[in-house]
This record gives sequence, C-alpha cells and structure tokens, in this order.
Amino acid sequence: MKKVAVIMGSDSDWPVVKAACAQLKEFGIPYEAHILSAHRTPAEAAAFAAAAREKDFGVLICAAGMAAHLAGAFAANTTLPVIGIPMKGGAADGLDALLATVQMPSGIPVATVALNGAKNAAVLAAQILAVSDTALAEQLDEARAAMARQIAEKEAKLQAELNG
Repeated sequence: MKKVAVIMGSDSDWPVVKAACAQLKEFGIPYEAHILSAHRTPAEAAAFAAAAREKDFGVLICAAGMAAHLAGAFAANTTLPVIGIPMKGGAADGLDALLATVQMPSGIPVATVALNGAKNAAVLAAQILAVSDTALAEQLDEARAAMARQIAEKEAKLQAELNG
C-alpha cells in the first residue's frame, strides 16, 4: 500500500491535523507527518514534493492557514494527488485559507476539504488509494455501513423518546 504524507505549515496545526493521522491509522494506511512551510522552508517543501512518488507516497495532505500556499506549492512540484486542509484562524477566521487552497490555476489542482476538515482529508486519501486496493475499498464500505447503522440507532432512540 502507498503511504500518505501529512504536511503542516506549522506545529500550531497539529491539534487539528492529528485527526487525519488517527483516521489513516484506523484504516491501516501507512503515513508520515512533517512540518514544512511554503514560505519559511520553500526548498525543503519543494524537494519533499518532488521526491514523494519515488518515496512510495500515493497522496499528499497539506494543512495551512492564512495565506495557505502549502498545498499549492506541493501540487506545483508533484503530479500525485494533493488534498488541502484550510485551517481556521487569522483575520478572516479561515476564509482566506479556504480561498487560497481552493483557487488553483488550471492544470495544478488541489482537492480541498472544509475548514479544519482533517478527518475528511484522510478519508478522501483512503478513497484515492482504494481505487487500486480492494481490501481498503471494502474497509471504506464497512465504515459507511457503520455510519448508517449509527444513524438508524439514533433515529430509533429519538422515535422511542418522542413516542414513549
């Protein structure tokens, strides 16, 4: 199975980003987490992205706030799928990060999840890897079925309370 790289622009992103790592771990997907900055360590970030395919990564997840150029910088240096997590905070409370992550030029896409959407970034990475991994696809199917069962249980509990 290919690995997933989880990249943060700053250690302050870790409290949110660790949810992506936990979700990857739950699916049994190998991952590495790193702090690299599009602005403070641009050469290192570009080198990591450029070498990611050779290092057996299949998807890159990049979390950044404010200017949020990290995912775009990674996408500019690899043809692997890049998923951006725009982080809340700053003067615009994350809207600037969302727009910076989602507004990529033609030919250099970044898949973008919701503000602080680390868990969904990991699920999307799993779905990408599952295109060529039947066992992982089955895990995703079971995870969806489990969510449906939880909702059905909650609905039954609500109806019992309302009609009790």
